[in-house]
Amino acid sequence: MGILRDTACVVGLLAMFVGDAVGASETPRSSGTGFAVTSDGWLMTNAHVVNGCERVEVKGRGIATDPRIDATNDLALIKILPAAPLAPLMFRTSPTRLGEDIVAIGFPLAELLADSVKITTGNVNALAGLRNDTRYIQISTPIQPGNSGGPVVDRDGLLLGITSATFSKRAADEIGITAQNVNFAIRASVADLFMQTQSLKSVAGEREADAKALQTADIADRVTPSVFQLLCFGPPERQTTQVAAEKPVSLPSPTAVVSLIDARGYDAIGFDYRMIKDVSLPECRNVCQSEAQCKAVTYNAKHNVCFLKDNVVALIRNADAVASYSSSKASEVIVSDFTSYSGIDVPGGDYRRIRDTNYLACFTACIGDKACRAFSYVPKKAECWLKDRLGTPRAAKGVELGLK
Repeated sequence: MGILRDTACVVGLLAMFVGDAVGASETPRSSGTGFAVTSDGWLMTNAHVVNGCERVEVKGRGIATDPRIDATNDLALIKILPAAPLAPLMFRTSPTRLGEDIVAIGFPLAELLADSVKITTGNVNALAGLRNDTRYIQISTPIQPGNSGGPVVDRDGLLLGITSATFSKRAADEIGITAQNVNFAIRASVADLFMQTQSLKSVAGEREADAKALQTADIADRVTPSVFQLLCFGPPERQTTQVAAEKPVSLPSPTAVVSLIDARGYDAIGFDYRMIKDVSLPECRNVCQSEAQCKAVTYNAKHNVCFLKDNVVALIRNADAVASYSSSKASEVIVSDFTSYSGIDVPGGDYRRIRDTNYLACFTACIGDKACRAFSYVPKKAECWLKDRLGTPRAAKGVELGLK
């Protein structure tokens, strides 16, 4: 069978698994896992699984094409031409719960163990990754080389995350603590936003009211037809994921580069210091990451407008918006139960009027007042009205409505 060589890439406290390196030129130099996200052949995986490959083979399905890479969030999309429609995994719409049971699916150690798909079970240990990075969840499911890019699903087979990294042995040796089952998965919501930027639509799902949680074997039957082994081909000398044994590895330190957390369907509430028209979401995020004062953006997908903000205090629901905020603000941002509407008002119920104000102050006044059920803000007049009861919604040009 040969000797297995672990090629996990150590990045600070994380080890990005790309699979098993071998020396022969026409054997895979590494492997990983991918899963169907559309019926017409798009697969999701990790960026580090496909980066640097001369070609990527989806085992039993042919060579993948058209790679789309999001290196910042370690995500990638690749395309195959299926003989029959694929069964895309459904992205769960409800929030991930601390402690809930999960299942990870992938092809770990395929050169040493059976080369078939494998199932591991565990729990959600934390709702954030290293340094409170809320793009990730921490999971206890065992992760091995070859698992990277595989789906993490709940007990209904709905997608919660994408296996990405584990606590590295070298970092553990450095701090003198052997951490067990400290692994990380990228949130499905982050992957969903990536698909949107590529003009691809995910399949959303939720447990039916009377449905019972599936047994692990039933989850395997449901999910594994959508999961595939990915083989990376290329000259071994071009591999960039091997870390030399003598290379020192330090604990990660805070970086000056702004890392943004995305929240689909939300508006970031903060002070707007700049507006940019006719831009894409990636362009909006890139501008924020290049400006030190930028702490968040709200991108209006309906009008392709980017609002840069030098502060962020809360998120408010807005179907037309995507909020991105600095990971340094993750512990401070309030995810509110308000929904924002433009050009709509609910007449009546006004019990308090605030003049010479702004949207942020209007929102803050309402959220801090137990009697307040909604607020109407009129930017032209810099005027805010707090409401303790709701009338019939009607169109009202120039009014920004916040509704609990």
